[in-house]
Amino acid sequence: MDNLDREILGLLSEDARLSPKSLASMLHAEETEVAARIRALETRGVIVKYTAIVNSEQDDRTRVEALIEVNVTPKKGEGFDSLARQIAEYPEVKGVYLMSGGYDLAVFVEDASLQRVARFVSERISTFEGVLSTATHFILKKYKIEGAPTERAETDNRLSVHP
Repeated sequence: MDNLDREILGLLSEDARLSPKSLASMLHAEETEVAARIRALETRGVIVKYTAIVNSEQDDRTRVEALIEVNVTPKKGEGFDSLARQIAEYPEVKGVYLMSGGYDLAVFVEDASLQRVARFVSERISTFEGVLSTATHFILKKYKIEGAPTERAETDNRLSVHP
């Protein structure tokens, strides 16, 4: 990956709606070259998905999100990967991460209610062979998502008193 690839990724990370034409203009490159680079990054799996980041407090759909800490005994010859992949297959699961520190896997889940998330943990995650314990943390409010603040700063409309 060269500097142009990194610049394209940086700009798309900030705004995935940018067209190859816009990116080319910003990067002083040819549109065809930028489009080819984007296709190559997608093909290699560097760009995994384009998505909109939604502020759930402004969205009228009722959804509950939770972070589930999972402690596991890794399988011989497979480590944590096998169990992490199995957990990741469920549609409720929005992310699975191997962690350092007090627990092994961080699992982000989204479902329609607290009860459904609790049932998912008790009936699905905790039943996997090798799962030692779980701790569920429900997300109450998001202040920043993927680098973007969820609340707009209030503007100060006061007049200056300086002459």
